[in-house]
Amino acid sequence: MKHLILLLTVILSSTSCDVAISKLAGNFSGPPEQLEGVLTPEARDLIAKAMAGLRTDCVRDMHLHVAGMGHEHDNFETTITPWVNPKTQSRANLSTYLKFKIYLNAAGIQKSELQAPEKINKDYVSRIVDLWKFGKLPGKAHLLAFDKHYNEDGTANPEQTSFYMPNQTIWDLSQKYPEIFTPVISVHPYRKDAISELEKWGKLGVRFIKWLPNSMHIDPSRTQLDAYYDKVKELNMAILTHVGEERAVDGEQFQKLGNPLLYRRPLDKGVKIIMAHVASLGECEDFEQGGQKSCFQLFWRLFNEDKYKGVLYGELSAVTLHTRLGEPLLTILSHPELQTRLVNGSDYPLPAINWIYRTSQWKDLGYITESERESLNQIYHYNPLLFDFVSKRTLHHPTTGTQLRREVFYLPQELGGCIY
Repeated sequence: MKHLILLLTVILSSTSCDVAISKLAGNFSGPPEQLEGVLTPEARDLIAKAMAGLRTDCVRDMHLHVAGMGHEHDNFETTITPWVNPKTQSRANLSTYLKFKIYLNAAGIQKSELQAPEKINKDYVSRIVDLWKFGKLPGKAHLLAFDKHYNEDGTANPEQTSFYMPNQTIWDLSQKYPEIFTPVISVHPYRKDAISELEKWGKLGVRFIKWLPNSMHIDPSRTQLDAYYDKVKELNMAILTHVGEERAVDGEQFQKLGNPLLYRRPLDKGVKIIMAHVASLGECEDFEQGGQKSCFQLFWRLFNEDKYKGVLYGELSAVTLHTRLGEPLLTILSHPELQTRLVNGSDYPLPAINWIYRTSQWKDLGYITESERESLNQIYHYNPLLFDFVSKRTLHHPTTGTQLRREVFYLPQELGGCIY
């Protein structure tokens, strides 16, 4: 993302912002409903192969974001509507401004400054629904809430909050589209009402909680979080948390909080933790054995400890990005015996950012064939969500040919999934 921002900064000196961004995010050939009419026989076969052998009722996309705009008169501390930091909409903050424009464009929202917040929110969700339905994607998507950045005293910090997606909004969407969405709440553990908020949603059957420590300011190793962890375990919930370096959302000041080793405390208490992206980006301090290691190596250390079987899971969104290819994906493909503890996620709208997914790189490195590359590109130009699913079902180890097991695309029984 840093390289993307630098490139756009250069481009902006010679062309309009909207033209530059459209080439890098949301540059599609048509709406998802048109894909069926343009598919080649090879692309149809690749989709059919990706769907074959799956228990479709077990399939889950564990990581799908929705964003929305709120109202200027809302008070940040008490708002119950979606909120985006105003600095993201000002050219004075070029990096955050460009990220915001990229994500909206990728999600099919253009010329957003001319639209009312309600229209942006509706268009964003409508786009996801169309991608899912016309792509005939199996299973359901876990739709993520996103809590505010909190200080250690429990007060919300608007300056450090990139965006806010309320739990109620996610719940309402899951009730409106129950055939597509499963709600994932986000409850910051520093909140003064954290325990009651967990109880509220736990009683409604919500099983998952979203964290992004680098952005939200969460230190998972704090002893002060024990009561929170006890409640999560009591309610049989699981925490889906970002690990590794964070680039998509502002979090530079707190990157160290993405260290997988910080989760020993909740894991030792028996709290179910799903580590997003399997920490596939960045270097982390190895404060157990010394020095700096890739964050993935620290995740892999925890993942291989027998005592964490049944409580620690890995999630594979973003592992196919051009900046993340290498050790993480190769290691995972080399260990099919451990893949039943992995789950799939798209991290939408990231798959709709053309710049960061490079099928030519996959082909050159031996993960796919030239024919598969051509078919995946065709799918991408109409449906990036379907592309993300089919590509992960297609990728194979460059040497052994091993692919991801079908169980990777299921929700494990221990996390509330079906028995297969």
